Amino acid sequence: MKKLFFTAIMAIAALAVNAQNIQVHYDFGSKLNDCEDGRQDVTITYETFKADKLGSWFYFIDLDLNKDGAIGAYTEVSREFNVKQLAESNGLAAHIEFDAGQSIGAQFQSAALVGPAWNWHSADFSKTFSLQVMYKQFFGQKNGPDGYASYQLTGVWGLNFLAGKLTFSGFMDFWGGKKAIDNSNCLVFLTEPQLWYNINKSISVGTEVEISNNFIYAPLNDKFLVNPTLAVKFNL
Repeated sequence: MKKLFFTAIMAIAALAVNAQNIQVHYDFGSKLNDCEDGRQDVTITYETFKADKLGSWFYFIDLDLNKDGAIGAYTEVSREFNVKQLAESNGLAAHIEFDAGQSIGAQFQSAALVGPAWNWHSADFSKTFSLQVMYKQFFGQKNGPDGYASYQLTGVWGLNFLAGKLTFSGFMDFWGGKKAIDNSNCLVFLTEPQLWYNINKSISVGTEVEISNNFIYAPLNDKFLVNPTLAVKFNL
């Protein structure tokens, strides 16, 4: 699952622009972690962002593929409303989000999130940071887990350097979840730092490293899983 890492730049600037990209990631996870035999070989991500006078829209769709074809899809849709009286001075916004997905033999538990966001940038926008503190409501599934109330803390960062040729960006999530094996409470951790070499304005090549704990593969709740990729990104 991925986020638009330059969303922070666009949202903070509050420019009336559109931004879209397609990323193709070759995933090494199933080859490094024996417990992830069912993990995808390739993920194709489509992201789009639009800023307006009120704030910004953002959504992405992940399509997971292996040699048998598509094995899963996941999406996040979010809206931010700038707090006009305060946004220009300290970057405050109201964040609303919906997450959902489906994989072969399983369904991601859908969730809605709401809470404040704080966005920061350097004078030239080469450094950005966004922090979101949210109430998270998981929805119950038919013949599946019940819904429950939770929380999520998200940080998003971006750093451009070497005259814009390199971009280091990513996000870090912490949320309250439940273990699939016994339904007990747990803290879920997920981060996906990315490093891109920007060949030009249209094409970048790079890598993403997904580091997680208590995320998806519940039997290994006591272990961190590391899943690196090789990737290419096309800005549309």
